[in-house]
Amino acid sequence: MDSTRHRRPTADAAGDRDTSDEDAVLFWERHYRTRHAWDARVNPLLAETATPLHPGAALDLGCGVGGDAGWLARRGWHVTAVDISSTAVERVAERARELGVAERVVTAQHDLARTFPAGRFDLVSAQYFQTPLPLLRSRVLRTAARALRPGGLLLIVDHGSTAPWSWNQDPDIHYPTPTETGAELDLDPARWSVLRADMPRRRATGPAGETATVVDNVLLVQFIAG
Repeated sequence: MDSTRHRRPTADAAGDRDTSDEDAVLFWERHYRTRHAWDARVNPLLAETATPLHPGAALDLGCGVGGDAGWLARRGWHVTAVDISSTAVERVAERARELGVAERVVTAQHDLARTFPAGRFDLVSAQYFQTPLPLLRSRVLRTAARALRPGGLLLIVDHGSTAPWSWNQDPDIHYPTPTETGAELDLDPARWSVLRADMPRRRATGPAGETATVVDNVLLVQFIAG
């Protein structure tokens, strides 16, 4: 039996989808059907944050094609990887099998605007959890913060600049700063502590091997107590 577990929301949990829900599914299905092996790399700021941590339970929001989930699982984490795209979660499951870590990866298709995975986590990773489509992002991220175990971390890494290979080349786009993202989350400082809020630069490599300097907006929050 395939030991990689794949879950979908129940009909009651998913409810009746409206047009915007269908648009989001179609957009991300098209997006991930064109992604190839170059995408299946760990995001560097996740690796930097998670390397010194003791492995526990991790939640990968908008998991893409599995670079982060696979990296975490190989280091002993038990990972729940979720995405709105069925293509994405199927590729994560396939990658987990290829890496020999299928027993430590659960994949689930979620429209996070409507459903959220159950459980409590030591690490929640939201890497570039941004979309051109309508989404109450701050509500999803607040839910993620509330899903942390005491001492758990929520790592939010957003685009802070437009790479030459980005699907969104709008020159007027505004990338929320870590301070703005933190303000939108509106978390009680007596229960959640901001450990990091900065905008580092790094040299990134695109799908065709091109390179560019990009900015990442980083917010790292720790859940102190229930």
